[in-house]
Amino acid sequence: MANDNGINERAQTGFAKSAAYDEYRPGYSPTATEKLLKQCRVSGLKNAKILDLAAGTGKFTEALVSRGEHYEVIAVEPHDGMREVLEKKQLPRVSVLNGKANSIPLEDDSVDAIVVAQAFHWFATKETLKELHRVLKPHGALGLIWNIEDYNAPRGHEAATPWEGKVQDLTWTFQDNEPRFRHEQWRKVFEEQSKSTPLSLIVANEQYFALPLGEHHEPFVKWLPKEKVWERYNTISHISVLQGDERERTYKTFMDAINGPDVETNDNGEVAVHGNTYTIWATKIPEDGRASLTHVEMPDA
Repeated sequence: MANDNGINERAQTGFAKSAAYDEYRPGYSPTATEKLLKQCRVSGLKNAKILDLAAGTGKFTEALVSRGEHYEVIAVEPHDGMREVLEKKQLPRVSVLNGKANSIPLEDDSVDAIVVAQAFHWFATKETLKELHRVLKPHGALGLIWNIEDYNAPRGHEAATPWEGKVQDLTWTFQDNEPRFRHEQWRKVFEEQSKSTPLSLIVANEQYFALPLGEHHEPFVKWLPKEKVWERYNTISHISVLQGDERERTYKTFMDAINGPDVETNDNGEVAVHGNTYTIWATKIPEDGRASLTHVEMPDA
């Protein structure tokens, strides 16, 4: 359910501790960043204009501005707290705007690429695809990226260690019916751009991005003190909002898992947090390109 600002209420509340989110959520590796930007056709493209949608506190924005292309980045974020953290960073060549996925404050055909980091599952709707299609230049591309720890992964993913498997089981005990990456429901919006016939795809202009989606994943490992792992886990929105006995039980279950006898630590007493960076991409179907989707003739108006 969305609030008066059009933001999912659980996201609004869960990301209220924006400074903690910025501190404990991981950044994105240069290799994963390069993979996504190459597939979005802007790697090496000087001064390309990129929309960083749902930019949050700017974790991926920082990856964009650290490169040598001197991108012009428009960071759009609806959450006031997160946008405030991003604005304070004063990143070069970055414009920070208030806006939502279904109402982007940009002109038609105005950006070379759109990237969405860690957020697309919150607004994976046909209305969103239509709006992304609107602001992309012809033959532009959409790139999605998520850092997903094993303990927050899809149910079929096998965790790298027993303690992470136990925390993954804990994560899946929270059936809150909110959109999450691990549920993988966000994929359906691409698959269901139109449930009609191929001809109606052309006539109704309902297919916005080409299929199949491009996909790649890259494993990562981060060594952290045990309390820092809890703080990182606590940035997951449905964990951060827990209170009272439920929060205490969750913390105890987590700490019992990470303090188990089978948990390996390094010389600094840190544990390895395993996960994958998932990159997904799709290219825009331009208005004049829809006719090539089938070999039928366009009907007369």
